[in-house]
Amino acid sequence: MAGGALMETRGGLASLIWSASAFQCTIVFLVLALIVGRYMVTRRVRYAKAPIAGLRQGEGVVAARERFRTEAQQMFIEGYTKYKGTPFYIPTPGGEMLMIPPKYVEELKTAPIDEIDFVATFFEMFEGKYTTMGSRSTLHPRVAKSQLNQHIGEVVGPVAEEIEEAFNDCVPATEDWTEVCMSDQILQIVARASSRMFGGLALSRHTDWLNATINFATDGFIGAQKIKSYPRLLRPLAAPFIPELKRIHRHYEAAEQAVVPLLHTREQQEKKPSDFLQWMTDDAKDEEKNDNFIASIQLKITFAALHTSAAAPTQLLYDLCCMPEYIAPLREEIEAVLAEYGSLNKAALMKLHKLDSVMKESQRFNPLLLSSFDRIVRREYRLRDGFIIPKGTHISVASHAIAMDPELFPNPEVFDGFRFADLRSSSKDLAAAGRLQWASSNLENMAFGYGRHACPGRFFAANEIKQIMVHLLMNYDFKLPDGQTTRPMNEPCETQLIPNHVAKVLIRKRKA
Repeated sequence: MAGGALMETRGGLASLIWSASAFQCTIVFLVLALIVGRYMVTRRVRYAKAPIAGLRQGEGVVAARERFRTEAQQMFIEGYTKYKGTPFYIPTPGGEMLMIPPKYVEELKTAPIDEIDFVATFFEMFEGKYTTMGSRSTLHPRVAKSQLNQHIGEVVGPVAEEIEEAFNDCVPATEDWTEVCMSDQILQIVARASSRMFGGLALSRHTDWLNATINFATDGFIGAQKIKSYPRLLRPLAAPFIPELKRIHRHYEAAEQAVVPLLHTREQQEKKPSDFLQWMTDDAKDEEKNDNFIASIQLKITFAALHTSAAAPTQLLYDLCCMPEYIAPLREEIEAVLAEYGSLNKAALMKLHKLDSVMKESQRFNPLLLSSFDRIVRREYRLRDGFIIPKGTHISVASHAIAMDPELFPNPEVFDGFRFADLRSSSKDLAAAGRLQWASSNLENMAFGYGRHACPGRFFAANEIKQIMVHLLMNYDFKLPDGQTTRPMNEPCETQLIPNHVAKVLIRKRKA
């Protein structure tokens, strides 16, 4: 008994010592974080000759940097409106970001990547050092430009089939109104539809692969936000304790287990399938031919595919729930196009001008990214008018603020779903009409970037989103829950505007 009491005492003492040590370590860690954080905030940086925008009266830059986390949208619009046509800085948690006017974009879009670095900003936004998001490989953009866009008509049918199956599984058409969190369901549908294009039925029906793609995107996004809360010097110490970052390697393992055996099976086949995975395999050079590398790239590109293609239909669904007057005209357009073409092939999807327009207007109000054309300047860069961008500067364009410019878009604060359809129908210039499409990339619509690094998958995304919305409109009724009169609020996160992921809508089988 005495021995037991002694052991209990020792155990209690050890527990107290450990608790004390852990407490002391925590205090030391927090003090160190404050010291380093203070250093990181106050260290000297070289600025271009441009004003700092987005500051409230009497507010310091440090406070504005923190406010940027949730108020970037307003800060961008304030800066763009006040300093329109000239560069200005916006305070961000990572330091001041130089917002350049569109007039500089044409000059910078062809600059070499070792001078104006496109990839570095993606690593920075999603903390690629810790989340692994981002890649300097050119394999997937090469394939998207040369193969996906060339074969886009071939994938429309299989993707439509997958969307129908996914809706049947994720959103059963009930007779009575049913409350559903559509953000989650649309994410599942997009994961399956995109995977059908990426690797056929072998991936679109592979549960572990689908879970890996969704969880990789989720853990990467949340993990990036958590690691950003630490000063840069302490992030290597904090990373091993962030659960989302610790799970990243599991998603790669799941991707390899799904993709590598599929690649081996295809090696034995005479007739190769026509999908993104096969196009990458055929186009791979040197070290790109490694099976595990291809699997990892396939996983990484699903992040971009899910991020964009799930956000847009979710936002549009919320808009249509609040403005149901658009539903009937959209259904009429779909019925007319189906009567003309028989099915929603590539040509038919291109004829859905009203749907394309309401998608674009929804995106104008609720873009996934508030800024675009993000670059890191690797060496001092002098523009033709003499303006100098210092080395190390993060440059960007306030793309959402541009989309709310009354000189470009009359009554920009008014949601006009058929704004762009009306402009297209009245335009006699085919090129000008083309610039009004959802997937267009120009200085007035930089949601997909601009120049050679503009999103190469945006044309597939446009078709995929239209196919999702067509299925939703033609097979379901939907509305806001009883008593709710306001649109679900977006979730701002620095330069990103995330659709509300917990909002529910009422949905049922279409009655008429």
